[in-house]
Amino acid sequence: MHRSALSPAQVLALVLVLAIMGCTRLPQGIRPVQDFDLPRYLGEWHEVARLDHRFERGLTRVTATYSLNADGSVKVLNRGWDATKGRWKEAEGRAVFIGSTQEGRLKVSFFGPFYGAYTVMALDPGRYAMICGPDRSYFWILSRKPALDQATLQELVAQAKAQGFATERLIYP
Repeated sequence: MHRSALSPAQVLALVLVLAIMGCTRLPQGIRPVQDFDLPRYLGEWHEVARLDHRFERGLTRVTATYSLNADGSVKVLNRGWDATKGRWKEAEGRAVFIGSTQEGRLKVSFFGPFYGAYTVMALDPGRYAMICGPDRSYFWILSRKPALDQATLQELVAQAKAQGFATERLIYP
């Protein structure tokens, strides 16, 4: 009986495909907002809380600005102040919807064909947004203003904790 084995190149390709697909998954139990209205979401958002990741480590005054690209995708411009280097750090990316444009579930790429999940979990387009990535280690609370009122912030943090996020590790830049 003849068994065909995968070549090393085929194994590598399969691993890459699975890794890319895994980065856009929806964490178990998390639901994206429905009736998502992209035009109301576009514009500048200020980061008021986040879980730590190397790509934002040490940054303050972090903003995310979303605008529409000609092809219908979303331009993402993340910007934060790096006090140790005395300069602004920026990253430009591109986001596209996963499924319906009426659902707050997108994938964003800052490095070519590699995408990560971007799920809007809670939203008041004029005030705040709560975002997660492909798992519970990626989490942000954004606000239209540099600060969010304490009552709303505490409510969002409580919601995040109830959904399994490590809110005791939040950073408030």
